[in-house]
Amino acid sequence: MKLTKAFALVASLIIAPIVSAAPVTDVSNESALKQKLTETLGVNVMLIQQSPIDGLYQALTDRGVLYVTKDGTKLIHGNLYDMDKGMKNLTEAALAGPRIELLKPFEDEMLVYKAKNEKHVVTVFTDVDCGYCRKLHNQMQGYNDLGITIRYLAYPRAGIPSANADEMQAVWCAKDPLKAMTEAKNGGNVKAASCDIDIAAQYKLGMSFGVNGTPSLVLENGVMVPGYQGPADLLRTIESSL
Repeated sequence: MKLTKAFALVASLIIAPIVSAAPVTDVSNESALKQKLTETLGVNVMLIQQSPIDGLYQALTDRGVLYVTKDGTKLIHGNLYDMDKGMKNLTEAALAGPRIELLKPFEDEMLVYKAKNEKHVVTVFTDVDCGYCRKLHNQMQGYNDLGITIRYLAYPRAGIPSANADEMQAVWCAKDPLKAMTEAKNGGNVKAASCDIDIAAQYKLGMSFGVNGTPSLVLENGVMVPGYQGPADLLRTIESSL
């Protein structure tokens, strides 16, 4: 069964602002459901929890959120909205809390441009060849001056494996990764290098978050903001999401 395009559509729609994530509940047949989803669809299931609809669970996978009946016989893919709350995107809401937790194991791998007077931390899935990623990077001082720390994770748009991914690997493995990132985003060639950093894992994490382009920004509360925002605009977005 090939649902790659369908999953890509799900991921591409997971971009609306959110308020809070659905609470995690006990799923008695969680192991069986994970196994069936993996065997049937070839997805990696990270979490299954109660959905806002009685009789449905929501599964957080490496291809976004899927909805499955409690007996595991029926599957729904697509976004769920609350019409009584301004068409709030409940599918996006389901990802907020898990995103925060799933980022934690990657914190040691992030390339961090820390603000001296840090007020906010934003994680950015970036690509060294992306025009808007370069624009964001060139304004790093502006973000830092507003108290916004920027943390990078790799999302090579050409996928894994690719020359693009190799270039990202070279940046992360450089003796001075922050300097190498600046060089790469200015069009320079970073000397190939290898290390224990797993660029593929970072890329897959982005896929599970619903990233379908770069830059993609994850705020402290798990809200994901697709696309470039300048320093002042990003600060307003952060403050409005709190």
